[in-house]
Amino acid sequence: MGRTYFVEDSVEQYLQNILDTSGKACVTGLLIGQCSPQRDFVLLAVRTSPKETQSDEVDEEWVVEHATQVSRMLPGGLAVLGVFLGAAPELSVQAQNILRRLVFAVEKSITKARLWKLANDEVHDRVALNISSETKKVLCRTFDVKDPKSSAKPADWKYQTGLSASWPVLECNVEVDLQVPVPADFANRELDKCIENGLKEWVRLIQQCSCILNGKVMGLDKDLLDGTKKKAPPQQFVQQPFVVQFLRPSKFKTDDRSTALVQKSSGTVVLKGVVHCKAYIHTNKPKVKDAVQALKRDVLNTVAIRSQMLFEDFLLNPEGYTEKGARTEEYPLPKRVFLPLAGTGVMICDYMFKDEAPKDIQFRIKELLDLDVKEDQLDMLLEIDSAIKLAPKTSHPQSNIVVAEPETSQLLEMFPDDYNPMQLKVGVVIAAGVALFAVVFSLLFFSD
Repeated sequence: MGRTYFVEDSVEQYLQNILDTSGKACVTGLLIGQCSPQRDFVLLAVRTSPKETQSDEVDEEWVVEHATQVSRMLPGGLAVLGVFLGAAPELSVQAQNILRRLVFAVEKSITKARLWKLANDEVHDRVALNISSETKKVLCRTFDVKDPKSSAKPADWKYQTGLSASWPVLECNVEVDLQVPVPADFANRELDKCIENGLKEWVRLIQQCSCILNGKVMGLDKDLLDGTKKKAPPQQFVQQPFVVQFLRPSKFKTDDRSTALVQKSSGTVVLKGVVHCKAYIHTNKPKVKDAVQALKRDVLNTVAIRSQMLFEDFLLNPEGYTEKGARTEEYPLPKRVFLPLAGTGVMICDYMFKDEAPKDIQFRIKELLDLDVKEDQLDMLLEIDSAIKLAPKTSHPQSNIVVAEPETSQLLEMFPDDYNPMQLKVGVVIAAGVALFAVVFSLLFFSD
């Protein structure tokens, strides 16, 4: 039996509109939503951004780059689930071959940029939707992206109203304080790889953190919505919010053998500040572990994405580097801006550099997601710029993100009713409404 995709009904109208107005033999795009063991959910369809030079040929590289950019704009729990292709009936055979190539190429590109990997027991099927440009009939199939030789499997495609109306939202603010040594023989273009390697221990730490949801410790195998699920009235979104705190494990487990390593270093990269994270989870009997995992992955994604974006700027403007002298350079990473996805109960995001304006966000949203957004719909206050001076440090890489997990009896003392997260000095990862965003990228270079 194939998988079943429940699709927001606004997607049907969107697909029909772009097929009617594109004027091209083939129209490609992305399908965005969420997977679960029993069923999958599609909340949004996005046509591939148009190129300056129009062509009826499908540009695989352009589709993949578009998918990579769009994946950065998704909060925890949402992902690019596959691709769609609208074509004339006589191109149906070629369409299936094109869809297969696109599905695997898109997944490979998105996976490469992550700091985490899908577990073997998670859903690896990705959807390939073929739409007749004349009859608008859809043919839905899936491919197992874990197996490059997998064949297409049939799947059901069902439209539904208010699909994500009552999806719970999990939120937290995460303090980041990381130092990564830069090897003496590194090249500027390899700095992103240096950061990625330096973040491996931090990634394992985040993955092993315990969680408190709305001030309570919940078993990972319990249903997230036990005793809280409410049916949303027609045309009204009613969500169950969860404020999450991460607690560092008392014993940090690692699969790697502990060894000492002496390495010549030319400097240090410092990542420091507070980031706001969100994750959404479906209402089909979600488990606590699935919701927490979605939020943790958003933490990992947002730190990695900001670093990648800054390095891309560096490659375009290499004059920021010099080879001699001793100095400290600070570069504010882009802050995260959220906006509601019309017709759903979720928000998407973008990243704004300090020299950018809201109109730049509006332009990118239109270009990448084909959505018209008003300036007052942009929530730019969840992360507020804050000036932080980073002094040079020479210690080994470490993270002060979270503290040791307290005993259950200590929870009320650590989180009193009048708790102010910005005043807690011990480093607990917090999850309140508004946080100061002060992630700063600092390069400390030293001459021989």
